[in-house]
Amino acid sequence: MAVDVSPASQAPPVRQGRGLLLIVLASLFFGSSGVIGKPAMLAGMSPEEVAAARIGLSALVLAAGVGLARPRLLRVRRTEWPLLLGYGLLGVAGVQLLFFVSASRIPVGVAILLEFTSPVLVALWVRFVRRVRLPWAVWGGIALALTGLAMLAQVGTGLRLDTIGLLAGLGAALGSAAYFLLGEHGVATKDPLGMVTWGMIIGAGAVFLVAPPWTLPMDIVLGPAEFGPWRPPVWALLIAVALVSTVLAYLSGITALRHLPASVASVLALCEPLIATAAAWLVLGEALTWVQIAGAGVLLTGATIVQLTAPAKQPSTAGEPLPVEAEPS
Repeated sequence: MAVDVSPASQAPPVRQGRGLLLIVLASLFFGSSGVIGKPAMLAGMSPEEVAAARIGLSALVLAAGVGLARPRLLRVRRTEWPLLLGYGLLGVAGVQLLFFVSASRIPVGVAILLEFTSPVLVALWVRFVRRVRLPWAVWGGIALALTGLAMLAQVGTGLRLDTIGLLAGLGAALGSAAYFLLGEHGVATKDPLGMVTWGMIIGAGAVFLVAPPWTLPMDIVLGPAEFGPWRPPVWALLIAVALVSTVLAYLSGITALRHLPASVASVLALCEPLIATAAAWLVLGEALTWVQIAGAGVLLTGATIVQLTAPAKQPSTAGEPLPVEAEPS
């Protein structure tokens, strides 16, 4: 079977500036999920129900939009299914569900820290599986960023060791690492919009097994929520968390992986807890302590070091390209 070497199948041009902007936007969108979704949970919805509504609505919007505007992006070759299944199950459904399990059994700050150890897992994968040597400054930046994240999350407050909670948190980190690595691999040959759409569809199917949509408490969904000085209906918050914190977030993040290595993008995404904490402070009145403010500075310093010292993305670091079948002639 011949291999398609037309320009459409070749890797897109790499623009690190664009990748940096996109990953910052993705962190901004992802970071808004807590401040938008928490009022829905305070109104009476469970975290699993919010996750089901979030991913389900995102899948519906993406499938309808892409199906009408660019249906060819929904075509999937047989060889692409393993990657899409992994991306949807691990990078979409797994991260959110395992984080909720972890946060329900151990302090939220510890759960966040466990999930955002994913840059270390990505760096270890790149170093020992792909055998790409990373500069020592990158490792130093990762360590600094994680130290700042620990200060931001105030890990030492109310620590309770729980085996299931800790394992779930590490599982969320594995899912987050898979989001970056599988996304980087997939966009080498597949359009980001098509990949995110299938990821949401697959993720929604997995989350619905835990929280079926027909079990959502409609009295709460139609009722009001406390959102700062406003009282919007819960359904409006669910739509916002689906469109802004999920659709735009995943599209920005996976498109950034066309221009940044996963080892760099995963560390820059550590800005997400900073954005989430600042948004909670401004909208929900959850004030920052001096330790958290200092941790935010340490985190940003570490992320900046990684961005400035990591090697530029090359076609060979995007993962082995998926087999591309030639169109019938």
